[in-house]
Amino acid sequence: MPLSNSARIAAQTPRIIALWRALNPLRSCVSFMNTGAHPDDEISGMLAALSWRDGIDLSYACSTRGEGGQNDIGTEAGAVLGALRTAEMEAAAQVLPLRLYWLSDSADDPVHDFGLSKSGVETLAKWGRARTLARFVHILRTERPDIICPTFLDVPGQHGHHRAMTEAAHLVIDLAADPEFSGCDLPVWQVKKLYLPAWSGAGQAYDDALPPPPATLAIPGQGCDPVTGWTWEQIGQRSRVFHATQAMGRWVPADTFRDWPLHLADTRVAGPDVGLTAGLPASLAQLAGYAGAAGLDDTLAQAQQAMDEARAAFPDGAAILPHAVRALTLIRTARETCPPSAEAEVLHRLSRKEIQLSHLIRIAAGVTVIGRTADDWLRPDETTAVTLETHVGRADSATVDLLLPHGWRADESGLTPGTDATPFDAYRDTFLPDTPPAPALAVTLRILGVDSTTRIALETPPVLQPARSATMSPAAEVFNIAAPRALSVTLGDIHPPKAIAALILPEDWQTMRTENGFALTPPADVAPGLHQIDLTLDRQPALAARRILHHHIAPTLHLAPARLALRVVDVAVPKARIAVFSGGNDRVAHWLSAIGCDVQQPDTTLSDQALNGFDTVLIGIFALKFRNGLAALMPRLRDWVERGGNLLTLYHRPWDNWSAAGLDIEIGQPSLRWRVTDENSTVTQLSDHPLLTTPNAIGPQDWQGWHKERGLYFAKGWGDAYRPLLEMADPDEAPHRGALLTADIGKGRHTHTSLILHHQLEHLTPGAFRLMANLVTPRR
Repeated sequence: MPLSNSARIAAQTPRIIALWRALNPLRSCVSFMNTGAHPDDEISGMLAALSWRDGIDLSYACSTRGEGGQNDIGTEAGAVLGALRTAEMEAAAQVLPLRLYWLSDSADDPVHDFGLSKSGVETLAKWGRARTLARFVHILRTERPDIICPTFLDVPGQHGHHRAMTEAAHLVIDLAADPEFSGCDLPVWQVKKLYLPAWSGAGQAYDDALPPPPATLAIPGQGCDPVTGWTWEQIGQRSRVFHATQAMGRWVPADTFRDWPLHLADTRVAGPDVGLTAGLPASLAQLAGYAGAAGLDDTLAQAQQAMDEARAAFPDGAAILPHAVRALTLIRTARETCPPSAEAEVLHRLSRKEIQLSHLIRIAAGVTVIGRTADDWLRPDETTAVTLETHVGRADSATVDLLLPHGWRADESGLTPGTDATPFDAYRDTFLPDTPPAPALAVTLRILGVDSTTRIALETPPVLQPARSATMSPAAEVFNIAAPRALSVTLGDIHPPKAIAALILPEDWQTMRTENGFALTPPADVAPGLHQIDLTLDRQPALAARRILHHHIAPTLHLAPARLALRVVDVAVPKARIAVFSGGNDRVAHWLSAIGCDVQQPDTTLSDQALNGFDTVLIGIFALKFRNGLAALMPRLRDWVERGGNLLTLYHRPWDNWSAAGLDIEIGQPSLRWRVTDENSTVTQLSDHPLLTTPNAIGPQDWQGWHKERGLYFAKGWGDAYRPLLEMADPDEAPHRGALLTADIGKGRHTHTSLILHHQLEHLTPGAFRLMANLVTPRR
C-alpha cells in the first residue's frame, strides 16, 4: 500500500534543511570510510560532524548483516533478522549520509554473524581469511576512500568480529594498492591514512583489556548545526534510532558534547598530521596540485570558487543556481580534460561532485518529483500503476524517466516485472543513498542552458517476489514421541495460485492434503532425529517468501527454500500447569506446548486464585523490560514461590529492569566477560539435582549440537540460597558457574538460567527440549 497521508507528512524534510544539506558536501573532496562488523557499529555522532559540518564524503564498510544479534522488536532471527537489520542500516545510512558496502553478499555467505566471538583469529578462520580480505579490497577499490577508520580496537576483551575487521583494515591498506593481489581485478587504490579510535570500547557488552592508543588528533564535537540547531550527537542519534532491533537511539541533551580522539596508525602522506585532512586535497582548489594535473589548476579553482559562492548565497535558491550550474560546467570540463596520469586521483572525486551539484541544483530550483506505485508487492507479469507528482519550480524544463531493473518494462499502464526479472535481494552488497537502485526515477533538468540529472527513489519501492513461492508454516517443528500429537503444515499465498503443491517426505512418512495445507503422519516406529520436508509447486522447488514489515524501514523480503525442519525427540514432560509471561522476544511457550506441556499465557493482572492454579511460572527473555505489568506482579510471584510455586526466569540483561525482579542474583556485565561463546564447550554438571535428573536424565548427549553459543549475561553473584548446577568455560578462560542457578525458597523454587535455551529451541537442539522440560517441572 502507498504511504498514508500522515506517514507522508511525517517523512517530509523542510526545503531549507534539504538545501543546506545539499550545500555542505561542496566544502570538501576528501572521503572517509568507517569500518565495522555489524549494522550499528558505525560512529554515528562523529560521522554526522564530518558530513553535516565539514562536508567530508562518507562511507561505511560492514562485514556482516548482524544476523546473530538480538532483536528487541520482534521474533525475526537468523537470516531473516539479517534482512531486517540490513534495511535498518540502509535507513540509518540515509541520515548521515553513508555510502554503504557489505563484505557479506548473501544469506549463506561465510562472512556472517555467527554469534559473539572473543577472538579475531577465530573469526577470520570462520569467515575465511582470503574471502574477507578479497571482499574488503573490492570495496576499497570501488569506493576509493582517502581515510579508513575502524570503530573498535583489536585488543583482548573486544568482540572477535570487531577485532577481525580492525586487523583486516591494517592489511587491506596495502593489498588494495597491490597490482599483484589476485583477489580483486578492479584498478588499484591507495588509502592514504588509517586511524584508530583513541578511546576504549569497554562498556555493557565489551571490556577492552588494554588501554587505547594515544590520540594524535581529535574530531571536535562542540557546537551544533546552524540550520537545524541539532548537535552532532543528536544528528547521530537520528540515524541510530533506525537500529530499533538493537534498542538504539537515545536522547542527547542539547548541552551534551563530546570529542572523538583518533590515533594515526598508518599514513602514506608526507608532513605532520595536524588535522584529519592534512596531506590530502581538502577542496577542489587543491586537487590539481595534489594529483599532479597542472593543466586543471585554473578550472578546478574556479569550480571551487563557484561552489563557495553557492554556499554563500544560502538560503536564496535562485541566487545559488547560477553558481551551482557554473561549478557543474567546470567540473565536466575538468573531467574531459583530465590527463591520464591524474585520472586515478581526480575522476572519482569529480564524479561525486557532479552528483552532489546535480542534487543541489534540483533542490535550489524548487523542483519536486515524487513517484508512487499502487502496490508495494509484485509478482512477475503483475502490473502496478505509477503516479508522478511533479513541480518544475525554476527549471526551464524537466524530464522524468523510469529507470528499470533488468527484465522490467514500463508503459502507460504502469510498471511490470517480466518472468526473467530478479526477485528482491535483501542482501544486496551496496546501497548508495544518492544513487538509489532501480526501479527509480531519473530527473533531468535544464537550467541556464545546462542539463543535470539526479536519481530519486520511489516513495515506497515495490518489492518483487519470486514466480513460484508460498508461505509454509511452521518452518520448524518438533514431534515428541513421548507425547505424540497431530502434525500439520499450513500453506498460504501460493503462487501461481493454481499450482499443485506437494511435499517431499522422509521414508515411510505419510501425508494427506487438507483445505489449508497438509496433515503429516510419522511411521509408528519413528526414531529421534532431524528430518527435512521440502515443498514443491508443479513439481518444482518452491521458495518461502517472508515479508518483513516494520514502521521504521521500507518493506523488505527474505527468501529461502520452502522447507519444514522437523525434529523428532523423546522428552518426558511434567504434569504441571505452566504460565508463560513473554516479552515478545522468544517463542518458548510455543515450543513447550509442542512437546506436550500444558501451557497458558495469562495476563499480568491475573488474580491470586488464578495464579495459585499454576504449578510453574516462566518469565521469558527481556520480559521484565517489555511485558507490561510484569514488574508489578513480581512481589506476588515471590509470595507464590514461598507457597510452593516453581519460578523459572530466562536470561535478562542488567538493563532489562532486572532489579525489579527482587531476586538475589546479580547479572554480570560486560557480557563478553560473562558468557561462553564456544557452543561446543565442555559442560560439567556439578550435582545430581532434580533439575538435571527429573523427568529427563541430562547427560553429555544433551550438550551436543548446540548453535551459536552456550549463553550470555551469566550471573556474577548470587545469594547463599542459590546453588550453581553447571560449570563451563571458553578456551583458556576461567570457568563460569552462573549459567544455571536454583534456590529452594519456602515450599517452592526459583531457577534462573542464562543459557540461550530459547535460541536452541528455535534451532531444534534436542538437549534444549529435555532440559527445558526439567526446568518447568515443579519441586516435589
